Parts: sequence; C-alpha cells; structure tokens
Amino acid sequence: MPRRGLVAGPDFEYFQRRYFTPAEVARHNRPEDLWVSYLGYVYDLTPLAQEYKGDLLLKPIVEVAGQDISHWFDPKTRDIRKHIDPLTGCLRYRTPRGRFLHVPPQLPRSDWANDFGKPWWQGSRYEVGRLSAKTRNIRIINTLTSQEHTLEVGTLESMWEILHRYLPYNTHAASYTWKYEGKNLNMDYTLEENGIRDEEEEFDYLNMDGTLYTPAILLYFNDDLTEL
Repeated sequence: MPRRGLVAGPDFEYFQRRYFTPAEVARHNRPEDLWVSYLGYVYDLTPLAQEYKGDLLLKPIVEVAGQDISHWFDPKTRDIRKHIDPLTGCLRYRTPRGRFLHVPPQLPRSDWANDFGKPWWQGSRYEVGRLSAKTRNIRIINTLTSQEHTLEVGTLESMWEILHRYLPYNTHAASYTWKYEGKNLNMDYTLEENGIRDEEEEFDYLNMDGTLYTPAILLYFNDDLTEL
C-alpha cells in the first residue's frame, strides 16, 4: 500500500470509486451532464449527448437523464427489450418513448446510417461504476473541530470509498484515524465488515424511526498535514 506521509492508503489523485448512489446519478440530469443507470451499472452518456447534440433521436435519452432505465432492457441479454412489430410482423426494439439513438427505423430508410459501430448501450465505454443497490446513512464526526456530517453511502463501499466521499468536507481526511466505538476501522473493509451493522430492517420490524439513530464514526487527527 503506498504511503502519504504518516498515512498508508491509495493515491486519491487517481482513485476511482466503484459505487454510486441513485441520488448521485439523479444529480446528473442535464444534456451537458447526463448520467443514467441500468442493470446495476452507472453510465456517463455526456459524450454521446455532445456527439449527437441537436439530433431528435437524443430526446428520449435526455428525458430520462439521471434516472434508472433498467426497464428498457432484457436482463438476460442486456439488450433493449424487443417485441413483434404489428406493422411489419418483425421482431423489433421496443421503444415506448419513441425511437432513440442507434435504434433502427421501423421501415428501411435511405437516411439511416449504421456506421456507428456498437450501439451506445453495448460495451463499457460509458460505464463509470456500479449502482448501489442499497444505501445507508453514516455520521462522521471530526473530534478536532467538532464538525459533523451525514453521508449517504452504499452498503458495499469500502471505508476508503467513504473517505473519498468525505474529502469535500475535509481535504485532510486521510490524515485521521477512523474509529467506531473506540476501535480502529479497517479501511479496506465495508461498514458491515467493521462491525457497523445496518439495523434498518430491525427498526422497521419494531415500527421505530431509524433516522433517530445513525451510527457515528469518530475521526482523530494524526498530526500529519498530508494533502490529497
């Protein structure tokens, strides 16, 4: 593991998170910043939107910017769902919102160009990470400044990924020891693996408001001014 001063950990200049929450995807909801999620993954379609700017076939995609569009796809084939076209009797892509980019027209047309290679939904060229199937809230308290922040994180994220989320609030976050109930956290583990249980189901079973209790991670400064 590379080191930064006194603190061992990944180089955050090149660090990439693996998981994104639905709320994060929802913030990218404009043609100039367009993300969608489907079948458990998150995709940045901004380059696609820029390439086809002004094309009417881009409209159905812009309309779902920031949303999950898994219902567009067959989970077995990971291709757009298909149906029998009542006009031609042929198997065609099902597009209730209207035909969109890289979907062939219903009938042969002279202006249809299929020289784009793979359709945008095939392959991983636009993939940025996985969609967090389940999220939870966690409080992070800086014992040096007494500042407290609540973050929504994916249940499968490692502590390093959570630290990366916390950086906008504290650029020296990696220069702290992270603890829960007095024990140092293993930054390669998830919250659950560190013994920080997600008790949401238990609260629901007991008809209790789970938001009244959010686990708190305490940060203790290591006297190391390493900048990330």
